Amino acid sequence: MKIRAFLLALTIVSAAPALAAPEATAAEKAETDAKPLPEPVMFTTTHTGTFGGQKITYRVEAGETQIRNSEGEPAASLFTIAYIRENASGPRPVSFVFNGGPGSASVWLHLGVLGPKRVQVASDADADDGAAPYTLLDNPLSILDVTDLVFIDPVGTGYSRAIGKGEDKDYWSEEGDGSSIAEFIRIWLTDHKRWNAPKYLIGESFGTTRAAYLAHRMITGEVDIAFNGLVMISQALDYEGSTSAHDNVYSYITYLPSMAATAQYHGKAGIGVPQATFLAEARAFARDEYGPALLKGAQLKPEERAHIRDRLAYFTGLDPAYIETSDLRILMHRFQKELLRDRGVALGRLDGRYLGDEADDAAEGPDSDASDYAVGSAYNALMNQYLSADLGVTMDRSYMVSSDDAGNNWNFSDAPEGEYSEPHYVNVGRKLSTAMRQNTAMKVWVASGYFDLITPFFDSEITFGRYGIPQDRVAMTYYQAGHMMYLNQGALAALAADLRTFYAGRLEDARPK
Repeated sequence: MKIRAFLLALTIVSAAPALAAPEATAAEKAETDAKPLPEPVMFTTTHTGTFGGQKITYRVEAGETQIRNSEGEPAASLFTIAYIRENASGPRPVSFVFNGGPGSASVWLHLGVLGPKRVQVASDADADDGAAPYTLLDNPLSILDVTDLVFIDPVGTGYSRAIGKGEDKDYWSEEGDGSSIAEFIRIWLTDHKRWNAPKYLIGESFGTTRAAYLAHRMITGEVDIAFNGLVMISQALDYEGSTSAHDNVYSYITYLPSMAATAQYHGKAGIGVPQATFLAEARAFARDEYGPALLKGAQLKPEERAHIRDRLAYFTGLDPAYIETSDLRILMHRFQKELLRDRGVALGRLDGRYLGDEADDAAEGPDSDASDYAVGSAYNALMNQYLSADLGVTMDRSYMVSSDDAGNNWNFSDAPEGEYSEPHYVNVGRKLSTAMRQNTAMKVWVASGYFDLITPFFDSEITFGRYGIPQDRVAMTYYQAGHMMYLNQGALAALAADLRTFYAGRLEDARPK
């Protein structure tokens, strides 16, 4: 019956062309397709807390800021959460914060280390977060005593979205993302009369990529905004060094010390050797022996090959036969599965301390990331709870902690639309160098976790030694944890202390001794 009715409707329409509505013009269609333009909302609350030993009163502004397109029409709405100290004196610093992905909201840095509240998870990576209820704690380590904080959720994450004639995909590229966030920062500084305040960017993972191209865009662009500092947590400036893939020779070198650190953590390598000594050896081997050997490839002499194989076994804890079968090239996802295969568990990728008990013990690599699902549910639930219960936020849509849509559809090409471009690794190293050279006051602090198997710490060292980045304005610190080092209590305390050192302008004190 439904099929016959559908065919009958088609017959009636085709037999009566005189009654058909005239085809809409392109302009009329665009007007029809445009999304509604709701009024931006803002939720303001006042709170008190003790941070860095100081009791302060602060205002929270959680709400939307509309970003206009080239025609001057609202095309995107960015949802941000700003923490502003009441009755502050002097030119108080303001820090703009975002996570990475791309496709991640700012929840991780917000509830992990910087905000007035933090999520409690297993510090030693020895337990899953399970199911609710979860625990949201006061965070006396927050740097709200030092700087105002503005957490930004890029388009497609959190409550941020395209509006009017804008489309989410317009903002899923360096150009779209950079232009929208730069414009938001300009608007925020203007609305809050903070143009003369010290300004910082804080990013994690892809958020450090974003921080570099934002700093470059804003110092070289039409609206000249110079930042006092960039905080890069788990840096990702040159993706060649953080992409473990076949035939990417560079990545075998950058990942080797992280494999060594993780193997030692799990008792598979470096037994009885101090960590600092073991990792110094791993760095030297990766740079001075392993790299040249990989370049020789099949031209390695048998005795050279045997030496490299045995040294890889020493550092990674893997069976020499497995290393030989792998042609001296260990991909990270294989290392995650192989290191503790005898125990039937796989390592986490964001943090190699975490272990996942998977059903398929014979698989080449892990089915998923144990260090992700071990904490994700708690962060998701508590962010939603905090928004509604503490900040009084009421919205008509879901808060997107992570958007697969944004991540899967991100345009990584840096070529203008329509211009020829061949695929290449994302790299913003030169942009950071240019930004630092045109802004001689800007300093950069890089925080790395030893057990981060996504953005390896050795890659940070190599990256910042290249591209002409001024070395006297860069500090690097290291932590006994992974990509989100603040999940570990000891690393969280050390990270917060180093943040305060950086904001106090004592860059030399933030460098490793």
